[in-house]
Amino acid sequence: MQYRPAGRFRNALATLALCAVTAACHAATCTSQAELSAQDRNSLTTSAGQLLANVIAQNEPALQGALLPSEASAWDSIRGAVEDAAPLLKGGQAQLRSLYLLDATSMAGPADSQFFCSNSNGSLTVTITLRSLPPGRYGLVLADAVGSAQAAQLGLMLAWDSGAGAWKLAGFFVRQGAFDGHDGVWYWAHGRELAKADPWAAWYSYEAARYLLLPVDFVSSPNLERLLQEQSQIQGSPQSGLPLSLSSGDRTWKVETVTLDASLHEPDLGVAYDSSGVTDPAAMRTEAVSVLSAFLKARPGVRANFHGLWAYAMRDGKRTPVMELPMGQIP
Repeated sequence: MQYRPAGRFRNALATLALCAVTAACHAATCTSQAELSAQDRNSLTTSAGQLLANVIAQNEPALQGALLPSEASAWDSIRGAVEDAAPLLKGGQAQLRSLYLLDATSMAGPADSQFFCSNSNGSLTVTITLRSLPPGRYGLVLADAVGSAQAAQLGLMLAWDSGAGAWKLAGFFVRQGAFDGHDGVWYWAHGRELAKADPWAAWYSYEAARYLLLPVDFVSSPNLERLLQEQSQIQGSPQSGLPLSLSSGDRTWKVETVTLDASLHEPDLGVAYDSSGVTDPAAMRTEAVSVLSAFLKARPGVRANFHGLWAYAMRDGKRTPVMELPMGQIP
C-alpha cells in the first residue's frame, strides 16, 4: 500500500505525475521546514503529531473528527487505509522527517501545481507536483514510524480549514521503508554493485531504492534525481530489453512489463505476459509457473536478488493477477 488519498485529493494525488514546468503546470509557493515562521511550524507540527499518533493507535474516531469537512464522503477510504497500515506501524513511534507549507491561495481554480521548496541559500530544492489541486493552503508532512518492524514511513496532506481555524486531514500515505532489514540506501548501493554484472537485477534494485526512500511518489529531490540518472545509465537494462520473448517447450510468451511489486511487503517483481487465454484456474497457474520459470532462466540474476515473482496474465487488455511464488518455489 503506497497511499489512500481522500475525496477530492483522489484526483489530486492518486494520478500524480511529475509535470514539466509549462503554462499548464502552475507554480505556487512552498516554504520548507527550516524557513517556516514559528507560528506555522508549531501549528503544523502539533496537528501532524496528533494525527500521526492517532494513526499509529488506530484511533479512528479522532481521525474522522479531524477530517476536512469537504472530504467526509471519503472517510471509508481513509479508514481502510489506516486499518491496512496497522501491521506496518506496529511497535512504531512517529517521528517527523520533513514539513512543507504549500500556498496555492492565489489560484483561480483547480490546477496542476508545482511547488519548489528550497533551503535558505537555495542549494537544495525539493519539488512537489500535484495535479488538479484546488486553491488553498496545504501542509505536506513526511514522517517515520521509528521502531516499527519494516521501518514504516508516512505522509500526511493537511489542508487549512479557515472556518475552523485549524489544519485538517486531507490525505494519508504509508509505505514500508525497508525490505528484510535493508533500506533504500542499501538497495541503491546494491544496484551500483550489480550494474555491470547483472543489469536487470541492478535496475530493479534501483527501483526498490526509489520505492523505499519516500512514502509518496510526487516529491522529487536532487538525491532522487541522482538515483534516476544512475539508473538510466545502466546498459542492457529492462528499458531496452522489454518486451521479452520467452519459450518453454513448444510454447512462447511475450513478457510486456516487469515491475517492482511490494503488494506483500516483500521485494517481489511483477511479470505481466500475454496469456494464451486459458481460463481454468489450474491451467492458469500451470501457465504462470511456466512463464515465471522461463523468465528466471532468461534472467537468472533476478532469482538471487529478490524475494519472488508475481504472475499477471494479459488478455484483451485485461490484467489478471494469477499468483505469487517465492523464488525457491519456481523451478
